[in-house]
Amino acid sequence: MGTPYRSGAFKRSNDSTRLVITTIMGMVFGYFVGISFPSVSLTKINLPSSLISTLDYAFNDDHRRAIERTFPENLGSGSTPLTPKIYVPSNPRGAESLPPGIVVSESDFYLRRLWGEPSEDLTKKPKYLVTFTVGLDQKYNIDSAVKKFSEDFQILLFHYDGRTTEWDQFEWSKRAVHISVKKQTKWWYAKRFLHPDVVAAYDYIFIWDEDLGVEHFNAEKYMQLVKKHGLDISQPGLEPNNGLTWQMTKRRGDREVHKDTEEKPGWCSDPHLPPCAAFVEIMAPVFSREAWRCVWHLIQNDLVHGWGLDFALRRCVEPAHEKIGVVDSQWIVHQVIPSLGNQGQPMNGKAPWEGVRERCRNEWAMFQDRLSNADKAYFAQHGKTRV
Repeated sequence: MGTPYRSGAFKRSNDSTRLVITTIMGMVFGYFVGISFPSVSLTKINLPSSLISTLDYAFNDDHRRAIERTFPENLGSGSTPLTPKIYVPSNPRGAESLPPGIVVSESDFYLRRLWGEPSEDLTKKPKYLVTFTVGLDQKYNIDSAVKKFSEDFQILLFHYDGRTTEWDQFEWSKRAVHISVKKQTKWWYAKRFLHPDVVAAYDYIFIWDEDLGVEHFNAEKYMQLVKKHGLDISQPGLEPNNGLTWQMTKRRGDREVHKDTEEKPGWCSDPHLPPCAAFVEIMAPVFSREAWRCVWHLIQNDLVHGWGLDFALRRCVEPAHEKIGVVDSQWIVHQVIPSLGNQGQPMNGKAPWEGVRERCRNEWAMFQDRLSNADKAYFAQHGKTRV
């Protein structure tokens, strides 16, 4: 009686083995068919339905599990999946349908790795952002300037001549951020790449020209003085005999910082207003994060030279005559290199720099008109008289 039982068990075992081998061969066959004919659907091949189901499950199981983990709300009963009903009006515009915990409204220029844990990407987070708008002809000048800034300062170069790879001869350039668009000004770049939410990680933002001598400038000491004197908008003092336009930005040799000056008779209707106070020039300004959030909105999208902007910066801090100033003990030299003028085009018999300068003056007048008209419209709407 025992022998037939063992024989039957062996037969069933043999059948199971054949089934497993058949299944494996079918899967191998299907794999090679898929490689040879990638457009062929499995449902058009005459394979057992049980084998097709097995393959579908094997290919889709991981994907299905990922979906279930990510969107558990879609697992409701019935044919219509459950969808989240979220509306948070306090979220940033356009993100109202997202749960606040997933919204990331700010960014930075910190460089990230392509591997490893995100939390371990940064060994040090720079506290300040320094931008220069540059051409390769001034590479040695910029090299000298960048070396004045420690690892606390993130370097960002805007390239108006389209030449970026040549800067790799400097070791620091490999850690800098490079943005290249030909024949554009620093205020064009600032409006498009320095949105307040993009630079929110930095306490202060430097927006500097390329023709600045920094032999007598120390970035750490500069920041100490800016914080000590409560300056939200500032610039280093200018060496008196080079590139000086306004008395306000002239370096004083007997103090750390000054916030006002005396100008030519009739130039200042109020000693607390530009150009006698609440004023720095646009060649080397430094903005606190809070001040820059306002200034960015003040920059006009189509007025790329920034002329006239320096007279309006006072609207972004209060009281302006206390929070805007010039740091005298950390001073620079304006080298007055006409690189921007050379980016123009000759027109109507005029040299390239002449057309650039003409547009600068026109933009200043246009900015003044826009600001004046905006003031009038606001006061008229609110029934107030401008003082």
